[in-house]
Amino acid sequence: MGHREQLMAGAKRCLEERGFARTTSRDIAAAANAPLGTINYHYGSKERLLNAALLETLDEWSEKVRSGSAEPAAGSGAGARVESMWARVVESETTDRPLLVASAEALAQAERSAEVRQQLAEAFERARTTLAADLHGIEGAEDGEVARAVGSVHMALVAGLTQQWLVDPERAPSAREVATGLRRIAQALESDS
Repeated sequence: MGHREQLMAGAKRCLEERGFARTTSRDIAAAANAPLGTINYHYGSKERLLNAALLETLDEWSEKVRSGSAEPAAGSGAGARVESMWARVVESETTDRPLLVASAEALAQAERSAEVRQQLAEAFERARTTLAADLHGIEGAEDGEVARAVGSVHMALVAGLTQQWLVDPERAPSAREVATGLRRIAQALESDS
């Protein structure tokens, strides 16, 4: 493994252990067992390395919570896929808490960094279409507007659920409560049309 890969692994470890805001270049270099100057050489700055590490980690987290949602058990529909994914999201709120705290810190950084904002916006856009396809079979090419809307709702729910779990995990909703709430909202919307 070269310095570039070592730095990425070290930055991910620092995000988990120290968070986005408290990680220094020296922390990353020490965690990576790499010379301090290699951060700028390979990534341009500590911030760019942390941004890349965070985005890669969030992509891995997204894949983990979505895994299995595209292939439901025989006879199960979108509701089962959605509830299964939400169960994995809720579970990850406990197991991946340091990552979720780091991502919340990074979102705050986006206000002051056009680069972070752009990278996060691109990641969000990819996630929207992926969620719509995985959970509901809605492909962006077929119906891009609907896929984007459905994926955006799931993205909003993930963000809101994460905030609730970070602030008050004892009273944050379970996967079943999220699914029940979505069903009730869908019923109410259907009856209005």
